[in-house]
Amino acid sequence: MDLSAILTLDNFIYLFYGALMSLGIALVAVIGGILIGIIVAILKLSRHFIPRLIGNIYVEVLRGTPMLLQILFIYLGIPVLYRLITGEGLRMNIYVCGTLAMALNSAAYRAELIRSGILGIDKGQTEAGITLGLDQMTIMRLIILPQAIRRIIPPLVSEFITLIKDSSLLGTIGVMELLNRAKILGVNNYNYLVTLLMASVMYLVMTVFISFVSRKLERRLMLND
Repeated sequence: MDLSAILTLDNFIYLFYGALMSLGIALVAVIGGILIGIIVAILKLSRHFIPRLIGNIYVEVLRGTPMLLQILFIYLGIPVLYRLITGEGLRMNIYVCGTLAMALNSAAYRAELIRSGILGIDKGQTEAGITLGLDQMTIMRLIILPQAIRRIIPPLVSEFITLIKDSSLLGTIGVMELLNRAKILGVNNYNYLVTLLMASVMYLVMTVFISFVSRKLERRLMLND
């Protein structure tokens, strides 16, 4: 086994760019998941039946189907629906599709977490906001949500780690993330073992570092409470 042809600086840089791609996609997806999750959580907490129904359907559908299916549906299914409706073709960007699918999937899980965080806030704070003359949306935006998000930061970091690993699913639609680049290197060098091990080390470095930061952040938040 000639490792000198595989363990080259060019190959490390090639995989490093893939790691950055996985990291970037996961970061955008987790931010999008939080923003969409807040909306879904508010729908689920609504006093009205229709918004609650929409929120519940969203969560059950997205949590009840595989992320890979959702990725393929957005990338392959939406162009078909678009053609049926308009009669015209639609070309989907693989990076936009992949990131959107991951964000939508993440939102279904974050919605439940955010909802529990909102419910955990003392109702007296809402009453105090009403006393000050604030409307419900302002109370939610300025008083409730900041505290709820602060409480669920550690689980959100864990979700970020999960999304870094799940970004490997995007290789099925051609996204040049870390695992896909490792497989390409394996084909070019006729050696999957070493390139996959290289990718594994990069995944491990990213997840261990983020886990370390998460633990530090969690301890700091506990001291501030």
